[in-house]
Amino acid sequence: MKLCIGADHAGFELKETIRGHLAAQGLLVEDCGTSSPEPVDYPDIGAKVGREISAGRCDQGILICGAGIGMAMVANKFPGVRAGVAPDVYSAKMSRAHNDANVLVLAARIVDADAAKEIVDAWLSTEFEGGRHARRVRKISEIEENLRCQS
Repeated sequence: MKLCIGADHAGFELKETIRGHLAAQGLLVEDCGTSSPEPVDYPDIGAKVGREISAGRCDQGILICGAGIGMAMVANKFPGVRAGVAPDVYSAKMSRAHNDANVLVLAARIVDADAAKEIVDAWLSTEFEGGRHARRVRKISEIEENLRCQS
């Protein structure tokens, strides 16, 4: 499995912590930026990760910004991306189990590093349940496809 990770300046420090945490587990992690705490525009980073997931170059992604909301908005613009903000372990598990989320979005100004590691571990270890949830995820994909056809 190949992961990509990205953060704006608000999430830079947490990104570095999570990137190291994942590397210590032997996971291949592509860093999509930013590379410092200097201000950057979150849409640029969110688009990099969204593009990698949408194109199939990465299997899953993690995005980090101050509240998580902006990054989720950006990533979800890309076909096939299902990004969800998870402020806790339960939300992380449900985003995978019920929604087959392929991008986890963390809020650096809300979640501390220890909690973020737990959230990431829970998200990565949770499988999509399928069943009735597969029908619902399929409907999301159909909506996305219909919108592409209309434009």
